Amino acid sequence: MYIMAMNADPTTATWPSIGYLVWRLSIKWRTELDRTLEPFDLTSARYALMASLHGLSQSGGLPTQRELADFSGLEPMFVSKLARALEQAGLIARQTKADDPRARELTLTTNGQAVLDEARAIVSRLEERRLAALGTDDATRHQLGNLLHTLLHQPLSADAPPDTAGAPAKGQPHP
Repeated sequence: MYIMAMNADPTTATWPSIGYLVWRLSIKWRTELDRTLEPFDLTSARYALMASLHGLSQSGGLPTQRELADFSGLEPMFVSKLARALEQAGLIARQTKADDPRARELTLTTNGQAVLDEARAIVSRLEERRLAALGTDDATRHQLGNLLHTLLHQPLSADAPPDTAGAPAKGQPHP
């Protein structure tokens, strides 16, 4: 189903679904990113949080954990866990928001910014190696970026129930 049929005739080959390919690529890239970031004692999630914090901070404000969760696409509880770990590592600082004692504002520390700058340079080189298979045509890369951007910005259909036609009832074995 997900694997291309081994067939000499490419017109009859069965290709994996796009969703499966995106999922596999995501896992492959995240694994490689985690290995690349290991010397910095960062994971892909911690790096993503720091890079998102850096991006949000460019407007001059102090983003809250909730704003960072919304911006990064990560769950608020996961952002809170990551922020605590990054704070303990001395890479970010958290402070209570003056007008809302429940909210925490985040900033990169001087050390956090230095680590992020070094990590970003290495991550940029990693991305360049990953994209080398597409060649050096900027138009191809731009088109891929546009397509991925379009997919990422599709709203989740939280109000619509998932399409489970043909799926077994919860707790029931597959036929």
